[in-house]
Order: sequence, then structure tokens, then C-alpha cells
Amino acid sequence: MEFFRIRKDIPFMRHALKFNIVSLVTFVAAVFFLFWNGLNLSVEFTGGTLVEVNYAQPADLEKVRGAMAKAGYGEVAVQNFGSSRDVLIRLPLQAEQATAKAGEAVMAALDAGAPGATLRRVEFVGPQVGKELAENGAMALLLVVIGIVIYLAFRFEWRFAVSAIIANLHDVIIILGCFACFGWEFSLSVLAAVLAVLGYSVNESVVVFDRVRETFRKARGLTTPQVLDHAITSTISRTIITHGSTQMMVLAMLIFGGETLHNFALALTIGICFGIYSSVLVASPLVMWLGVSREQFVKVKRQIEGANADGAVV
Repeated sequence: MEFFRIRKDIPFMRHALKFNIVSLVTFVAAVFFLFWNGLNLSVEFTGGTLVEVNYAQPADLEKVRGAMAKAGYGEVAVQNFGSSRDVLIRLPLQAEQATAKAGEAVMAALDAGAPGATLRRVEFVGPQVGKELAENGAMALLLVVIGIVIYLAFRFEWRFAVSAIIANLHDVIIILGCFACFGWEFSLSVLAAVLAVLGYSVNESVVVFDRVRETFRKARGLTTPQVLDHAITSTISRTIITHGSTQMMVLAMLIFGGETLHNFALALTIGICFGIYSSVLVASPLVMWLGVSREQFVKVKRQIEGANADGAVV
């Protein structure tokens, strides 16, 4: 399905160097913030206590935060959980406090500063569990990357695999860099968004690469930059429809999903925006510079010695 069709190919590859310079600057900035600030890891990774409470009326989060601060709790995350009446309080790891006592202490603090709360649940995440989650998350990212490389190498050619994975890692690093730069909390839901962006971004690369392969086989006399320009231009309508529809759904989660889905939707928004850029304007120039050509997709027919034009042996 197409909303429109561009008849004349847009010369994207003429500005390939500019696009990659912009990409490199963004990537370096993201890496800088990752090393300078680091990620603001959630309780799932660092360990701590989760306390869920419920109010009969919509909770005043600022009042809850004030009550916790007055009770001596410093780094405490307070957010709505599911509805405006449910509140999730995340406490940092405290070595000398049992889970039950942590719940009792939180309820005492709320009774003094934000009364009316009912305790729903108390969960403790130990540091060992947090460490295992971080290691498993890193392993999941690595396995996804390896799987993408193998898939693209078999379906297309190693140049496409290398280009696509560089572009996809570019998206992941920029998402992580944004979270490090602004100090947004990095939780398991954000990690799930990062993994989703990897698969989502490679899908766009596969669509463009498939059109590149098709153009190499059908069109003769076109240079590699012209083939890439044609492939990108002919898939623009599909790109706008796909990414526009996805972004509308993600924006709905970002605006109306509440605090629970906010960072998840935020990571997806960053990934979708940079995924379009990297799949089209980063991966394609890399393929060109790695030396892709028509000969890699079209097998040259050999003339059998002793055969005539009809293929009969003389």
C-alpha cells in the first residue's frame, strides 16, 4: 500500500558523508554521557524494596515524596502504579532492614505526612538478583545482535549484515546515551524497549536491502549510489506509513500510559526516530563504502565451449 509515489529518485548518497558525520557526532555524545553520568539503574538492577500502597482518592505524589523525605528517606522513587490511587514506592537497598520492617517504616512515614494509605504489597530485590538481571539483559542484547548478523549474512551478504548491525547498535547506544544524559531511570521495561527497537530497526534495513538486491538484478547501467537512491526513494511511502502508525501508538502510551509506561514509551520513541535515520541514512552509505556491487547478486552466464547459440553441442 502506498499513499504516494516519488517518480524521481532522491540523491541521498550524494550527502552520505554528511549523514554519517551527524551520526558519528551523536554516537560519540551518547558514549560520553554513558561514561560520564552512567545509567540511573532501577531497583530491579541495583536491589532494594518495592512498596505498593493504595489511597481511597487520587494520591498526591508530592505529598507522599515529602512524607518520605521527612522520614529520612533520601533516594526514593514515587510513582503511580496502574491508577491514580495506587502508588509504588521504590526504596534503595538497605542492608540492615528486613522486608516487613521496611513496609512498616514506610506506612509509619505515610501516616505522619500523607495519611490514608493502605499497604498492598512489599517486595525485596536482593543485590545478587539485580546483578543477575543486569547480566542476563546484557546477554540478551548480545544474542539478539549475533542472531541479526547471522540472519542478514545468510539472506543477503556479509556487507549488509555488518552495515545493519552497526546501524542498529547506533540506535541502542543513542537510547542509552539519552537516558544517561537526562538521568531517566533505566528499568526492565526500558531494556525490553531497547530489544524491541533492535528488531524494529533491522526490519526497516531488511526492506531497503531487499529493494537494493531487486534493483541490482533488474536494472542495468545504474551505479551503486543510484541503486541505493532508488531503493530508499521507492520505500519512502512504506516507511512513512509503518513508522507513523507505530509512533501514534507509542505516543498514546507516552501521553496517556502514566508513569509506569512513560520510560518504556520514551525509549521506543527515541528508537523509532533514530531507527528511521540509521536504517536509511547510516546503513545504506556503509553498504556502499564496503563495496557492494551488481556482480555479487547477478551470476554471469558462461558460454559452454562447443555449444551454439541455442545451447546445442556442435
